Amino acid sequence: MSELHNIIDQTNSSTQETTVPDNSEQQQQEPVRENEDDGEHELHKLLLPDVHHLPFTPPSAVESNFVSYFAPDFMKPGHDQYVYRHANGLCVIGLASTHVAFKDKGGITAVDFNVGKSDRSGIKVTGKRKKNAQHFESNTALCKVCTSDASYIVRCCVKGSLLEVNDRLVKQPELLNSSAEREGYIGIIMPKPADWLKVKASLLGLEEYKKLRSLC
Repeated sequence: MSELHNIIDQTNSSTQETTVPDNSEQQQQEPVRENEDDGEHELHKLLLPDVHHLPFTPPSAVESNFVSYFAPDFMKPGHDQYVYRHANGLCVIGLASTHVAFKDKGGITAVDFNVGKSDRSGIKVTGKRKKNAQHFESNTALCKVCTSDASYIVRCCVKGSLLEVNDRLVKQPELLNSSAEREGYIGIIMPKPADWLKVKASLLGLEEYKKLRSLC
């Protein structure tokens, strides 16, 4: 046991005698610290952006989660509709703010989903396979909106499976006047990828739509 202690003591003493300050390790650490500082600076910029670069108003839920497309003059002049497409492929269909119905005095006063050969509000889709979903063409009537002076047919705009209609509009048609792009949406359609690519070519993006309708 005493021999083991002696070896340890000799090793420690020789290490102490031959130890020379090494600055190379410190020099290697300096670039690492600089990189860490740069990373912290970038992170700080992301978490606390310059207020001068922030938009005047924060993006809405629609702007954050959907890509906006528009079908101006769909089937008839002034029948402007929107198609908000989610990353999962779902398309929310509704009336664009420039739809002719909003120009009538008093706005929209009634919504009727009983169009075509069936009442769209009676559709009940269930399960992952979307059982009972009806398949419609882009020009299929989705509902009818009424004003004090006229009535207008709202169409699917997209070929696909109708998964849901906003039946709240039957009792609360005023949602279209106050929030057509959110609570006042008309329905939700799931197109096949190939069908979406076809219809997408006929739609306008947000900026194109704004220029067309002089909303810029």
